[in-house]
Amino acid sequence: MSDADRNWRRFVLFRVLFNSRFYYPVLAVLFLDLGLSASEYTLLNFAWALAIVFTDLPAGVLADRIGRKPLVVAAAVFMVLEMTLLSVAPRNGGLVLLLCCLANRVLSGMAEGMASGADEALVFDSLAERGRSSEWPHVLDQVMRWQGVGMVVAMLVGGAVYDPAFMGRLFSALGMNLHFTQGTTLRFPIYLNLITALLTLFVALGLKEPIERTKKIALENQGLGNPEITAWHLVTNAGKWIVQTPMILFVITAGVLMDSVVRLFLTFSSSYFRVIHVPEAVFGLIGASMGGIGMLVSPIARRMVTSNSVARNYGLLGLISFLGLAGVACRWAYWGVIFLFPLAAVMMALGYMVSFYINALVDSSHRATVLSFKGVAVNLGYGFISLVFALVLRAVRDGDNPEDAVARGLVFLPLWILFGSLLCAFCFRKHFGLLAAKVQA
Repeated sequence: MSDADRNWRRFVLFRVLFNSRFYYPVLAVLFLDLGLSASEYTLLNFAWALAIVFTDLPAGVLADRIGRKPLVVAAAVFMVLEMTLLSVAPRNGGLVLLLCCLANRVLSGMAEGMASGADEALVFDSLAERGRSSEWPHVLDQVMRWQGVGMVVAMLVGGAVYDPAFMGRLFSALGMNLHFTQGTTLRFPIYLNLITALLTLFVALGLKEPIERTKKIALENQGLGNPEITAWHLVTNAGKWIVQTPMILFVITAGVLMDSVVRLFLTFSSSYFRVIHVPEAVFGLIGASMGGIGMLVSPIARRMVTSNSVARNYGLLGLISFLGLAGVACRWAYWGVIFLFPLAAVMMALGYMVSFYINALVDSSHRATVLSFKGVAVNLGYGFISLVFALVLRAVRDGDNPEDAVARGLVFLPLWILFGSLLCAFCFRKHFGLLAAKVQA
């Protein structure tokens, strides 16, 4: 097996293990059951987002400067450390618990930032060196399919092992009369994720740096390559290139616009379920079903990037996003849940397309840095729309019921994406001919 084949297979495994977190279906209640307050949990998520923003770009520069594999391995090491901290964090431990959870969130954000772009750049370069860059859509297809499988398993298993009643019935069916409490089972998803973190590290260690990239990096580090390629030059050159390349600028800008709004709604999905009177018992099943959409979306997204123009693909995703958010704003009891599925599909297809277009258009010398710019832009966009939506919720709040405020605030989301789409179309109107072309890997 060639290094390119080994790398893309390990890349698929890395993405599945890294992103399929068993504690996702119980993320909020897990931290609350450990003994944190709701405000402390909110601040931890803010710290997580900041850690990604401040790590993403420096990590991309390092990946272009010293190689991609060290960053991927570091991300896996940080994942092991973050899960170890949660495994030993004292329940109701006051300041010690808060510091452990804060370190967990910071390490988790740094792991996300380090892996962002470096893993993709390594695999794409491996394929490109062998003249196989046209296989990149197939690799992304496999990633999306298997991530969907991993997410379904993580959502179902993670939610099940967290429930003490379910665990009691399971062991009773196996002939073991064991009694479980919430204090016992709350760490079960964490232990499972610690195992997958160790597997993630094993997979990352088996990646192979592309030979030509390794030679080029060695020459530059010996002063025999381009002496102007310092970390600062990598950042500024990549930033200038993005601004001066309308296709890439559109891909990132329009991607951030759709991703931020749809992701914001999905983070409020549990509150939306209550608004439309969906029983809490099926929350996990809905989440698992949404995760499984990746297996259906991946072949469609692959066909879209190889057959359609950039403008047409983004236009279709924008239309689906608007219709899905408009349907959500109607707040139809029970039936309103169907609008989550096209929105989840948009998120997955958008991630596929942005990755495909950037890797196809960016030169290897600053590929990871440009991907990191994309990661920073996505997180900043999400932070901005979160702030705006918080102001909207404050303005429409009437009473103490947060679900009522969310229900009224949902109208803002389709209006925002419509406004953003029109503004984006106006700004890039001079480049429509370029955006109407197809992109080949």
